[in-house]
Amino acid sequence: MSSNFVMPKQIISGAGALNNAKDVFKKAGKKALIVSGKVMEEVGNVAKVTKILDELSIEYAIYTDITGEPTDVMIEGGLKVYKEENCDFLIGLGGGSPLDSMKAIAALVTNPGKIPDYMGKIITNEVPPMIAIPTTAGTGSEATWFTIITDSEKDIKMLLKGPVLMPDVAIIDYTFTLTSPKSVTAAPGLDALTHAIEGYTSRKAQLLTDTFAVSAVKRIFKYLPIAYNDGSNEEAREQMALAALEAGVVINNSSVTIVHGMSRPIGALFHVPHGMSNAMLMKECLGFALEGAYDRFADLGRAIGVADATDEDKAAAEKFLSAIEGIVKELETPTLAEFGIDKEEFFKVIDKMAYDAMDSGSPQNTMREVSEEQVKQIYRNLW
Repeated sequence: MSSNFVMPKQIISGAGALNNAKDVFKKAGKKALIVSGKVMEEVGNVAKVTKILDELSIEYAIYTDITGEPTDVMIEGGLKVYKEENCDFLIGLGGGSPLDSMKAIAALVTNPGKIPDYMGKIITNEVPPMIAIPTTAGTGSEATWFTIITDSEKDIKMLLKGPVLMPDVAIIDYTFTLTSPKSVTAAPGLDALTHAIEGYTSRKAQLLTDTFAVSAVKRIFKYLPIAYNDGSNEEAREQMALAALEAGVVINNSSVTIVHGMSRPIGALFHVPHGMSNAMLMKECLGFALEGAYDRFADLGRAIGVADATDEDKAAAEKFLSAIEGIVKELETPTLAEFGIDKEEFFKVIDKMAYDAMDSGSPQNTMREVSEEQVKQIYRNLW
């Protein structure tokens, strides 16, 4: 069976990658829209980019109204600035939200209509050049052709996609992550881990994604706890930045499975950060997926050294699941109750969440048949 494999055209990585990307900025266009968040402006990250653009005499407009997970309203706002300022390329700077927002704004520049019009459709018109600069090690948005935007009227997270949404350049400068607090290390790091595990145990997994997935899982198990406990450890930060990129490449080509399918509705209705809601679900969801793919989970258990060649696949897979539980705990992931979600409110919307999860198509990539009823049961098991 043939498979398709896509990644950004160019990746510049390592300490000082931003300064080494001057040629990229020169070629991209005459005026940039920098899409970011207020915090990125406050901590001086936006200034690091504008300083280089000033040196190169490239004009820019700044849009920092991305707060939390992006909504269609924020995207419309960014599109307005892009058009009014006559920009011709985009730079996304920040975590997954600004990078996803950059893609969505770019899509609307050349594809008519509004964001909800594109739910479930492939976006096809070529978009302006995009440069992605992640400042967290997590979402891998710099290496995917998806963007997730909340429909503010319907309270659902919309997955928009199309090969044209792949950023042209990813600048992976881990020094941006050195100032990330523990919470901004844990949730995105566990998001990247989810990407790598789901991509490896997906029905759409392929030989190339397997290589990236195993590499990312090994890096994350080794370096995420170090980065979490000592944010200034440069080796851990660099390894995590690369792992997030690898895991992004994985899901772009082999897709996600049940964790992501069930995570998006929790995020949409209860505003739990995406990486955190994935982490909350990992034990129950991957425990469910295990029996459809003991061999795949066993591979990962052996790769990180919690299982060895003498273990049967089932035992090795279960050891890997225990290791996942361990890292989720070590990074102090709250339960739904600890996060402050009301159990009654949660149970009231389980039917809607299960429907939305199945409707996303992600659970069906799991190597075990999954029904809407089983998804409802997994939601209940979280309590």
